[in-house]
Amino acid sequence: MREKLKRNAEIISKDEYGQGAAEYILLFGGVIVIALAGLLIYRSYFSNNTSGLNATQDISSIRNNVSSIY
Repeated sequence: MREKLKRNAEIISKDEYGQGAAEYILLFGGVIVIALAGLLIYRSYFSNNTSGLNATQDISSIRNNVSSIY
């Protein structure tokens, strides 16, 4: 019985199947944190305010410029 428990403990301690999943969770968590930080930094650009930055006007300008090329 004791040998069986010892063998099972060795098998469990050498098991690395969950390691890949944990690494993916950390990777996706890091990407989400970076995306949220970027949104917080550029929040004023995406909102309509008086700073002169307006995503809607910029997109319209880009579409007009691209359509005039083609």
